[in-house]
Amino acid sequence: MAYGMQLPVQSQSTLYAEPWEASAGAAELAEIARAADRGGFAYIACCEHVAIPRRLAEAMSTIWYDPVATLAFLAGVTERVRLLTHVALVGLRHPLASAKGYATLDHLSGGRLILGVGAGHVQEEFEALGVDFARRGAVLDETVDALRAALGPDEFPVHKGERYAFEGLGQRPRPAQARVPVWVGGSSAPAVRRAALKGDGWLPQGDPRDRLPAQIATLRRLRAEAGVETPLTVGALTEPLYVGVPGWDVGRRTLTGAPEALAESLRAYAAMGVDQIQVRFRSRTCAELLDQMAAFAADVVPRLDGPLD
Repeated sequence: MAYGMQLPVQSQSTLYAEPWEASAGAAELAEIARAADRGGFAYIACCEHVAIPRRLAEAMSTIWYDPVATLAFLAGVTERVRLLTHVALVGLRHPLASAKGYATLDHLSGGRLILGVGAGHVQEEFEALGVDFARRGAVLDETVDALRAALGPDEFPVHKGERYAFEGLGQRPRPAQARVPVWVGGSSAPAVRRAALKGDGWLPQGDPRDRLPAQIATLRRLRAEAGVETPLTVGALTEPLYVGVPGWDVGRRTLTGAPEALAESLRAYAAMGVDQIQVRFRSRTCAELLDQMAAFAADVVPRLDGPLD
């Protein structure tokens, strides 16, 4: 079971941001990305919002880094870890414009992009950019198809759809990967269906453990009914983690304790059919986060396949 993490600092919703992130920036992001690279993390992730309305600013904040710029910066200070958008709101712009940025990112990083996509939920954001919020699901469905073509191997991609049509227009550089993985985010019925029929992976949006087996069963059923035989990478967002016994209040939902106890709890995800877990660590400083990442990689990860002798 692979493990990755959503980066701190780059988005600072009050739902998950730690106080120390408010004064952090590029230096901390680079240090955390290098730690993930050393620690065997499968990916580091950056999410997207273009603009936050005043009615949501107190809860969501307005700190949302651009994913292409952020992941390109971090590609330059890492060597192995993959670069995930969790999630990019690709329905907000023309797929050729998105493809130019993401193809360049994949090219420059040596083929490390995973394109996570989602429908979005902030109506004013869509309206400001001239996109029909009520039809965002249908727009995303076609955008995924168009991006499949635009991020494919052909220099002159072809797509003919209801909203977008292009051919005879060349884009280079091409992605380094022959097929950029597309992971679909969301836990609503339409999002799960989209992941099953169009995705290479599924990124749930905060499903509690007891909901995951039914969601995974639905994914598999829909995929089988459609005759899709390629593998699907099933993800899960774990509870917040703290390796060891914290000397401060980490919240009642946080999993804490010795490495074996944490590993035993996390092994339940693999038993459900989860392929990759996205972990998040409670921390009071960047240094504490780095310590937690190192402890997790060194002491918990080796036990994810079972207890050590």
